[in-house]
Amino acid sequence: MIVVTGTFKIAEASREKAAGIAATMARATREEPGCIAYGFYEDIETPGLFRIYEEWKDEAALASHFEQPHMAAFGKAMADVEVLSVETKKFEAGPAGPVRG
Repeated sequence: MIVVTGTFKIAEASREKAAGIAATMARATREEPGCIAYGFYEDIETPGLFRIYEEWKDEAALASHFEQPHMAAFGKAMADVEVLSVETKKFEAGPAGPVRG
């Protein structure tokens, strides 16, 4: 399984627009084959700081994600948003287990 996580810092004036764009992207992405989880979440202590969390079946599913029409639409829509910073990282996850136990 592949995990992608990161942050997007959005200027306050663009926050609501970015949230709408992200929600549309997340809904479309969760329908993709190989997508296990996908979401954007605003940090409750830092308005305008959005966290992204994704889980993909494998590298092929993640690669396919970047070729989807809604990914291109997301990029085009975000061109009108003042993005202050972006940081994402990709991890290959090992076997899952309980946090405690």
